[in-house]
Amino acid sequence: MRRIVFVCLALLAWCVAGMQAARAQGYPGGGGQMPGGRGMKQPQPSGDMPAQSSEKPDAAARKAFKAGVKSLSRAHEFEEVAEKATNPDKKADALDKVNDAYGKALDQFTEALSNKGDMVEAWNYAAYVHLRLGAFNESIDDYNHTLSLKPDLLDAIEGRAEAYVGTDRLDQAKAAYMDLYNHAPPLADKLMSVMRKWLQSHREAANGMRAADIDSFGKWLEEREGIAKQAAAANSPAAAPATR
Repeated sequence: MRRIVFVCLALLAWCVAGMQAARAQGYPGGGGQMPGGRGMKQPQPSGDMPAQSSEKPDAAARKAFKAGVKSLSRAHEFEEVAEKATNPDKKADALDKVNDAYGKALDQFTEALSNKGDMVEAWNYAAYVHLRLGAFNESIDDYNHTLSLKPDLLDAIEGRAEAYVGTDRLDQAKAAYMDLYNHAPPLADKLMSVMRKWLQSHREAANGMRAADIDSFGKWLEEREGIAKQAAAANSPAAAPATR
């Protein structure tokens, strides 16, 4: 009998010691912290969860977009340095910085879009960066997103047309030119310059294009340039009738 009492008392002492150790280590019921979770709060019931502010993603998007614009400005500055550089090493260093700045800007615009997927300005700038980096198909995709959100953004129409030229999609580039010619002649002139450069480079090296298609495009450009010059002359102050 004494032996049984002794065993029971020993078991009771062991249980009390175990509970004290649990409290000291912070396990549930001990009033401390969970192991590995210093200061961690337990999830609240779903009904008590605070509502997430809808302004937070917008604020993050604006912050990332602003940073992207700054990086884009830096890329333009490095481009000017590279253009003016006469030392080959300095020129190469500036071009490396151009690519780095464009890459950083693209990451920042992408971050903006991850927070606000309908941010037209971010889509437009991401498309522009892809265009500058020569990623024409990606640029077209981004411009398509831009124009799906704002179909009348003429700057995006011109940029996408440049990407069309870069992928030899000449019919689409010509259609864009006509649209710009009717609504934004300066942008049409900008696109015309890009198409002229394409023509010159493909006359030097066809790059898979048929000679007949290159010649046909060249004739179309000559016709459009002639029409544009006639219209400019007709609208010039010198062409206006004299008044007394």
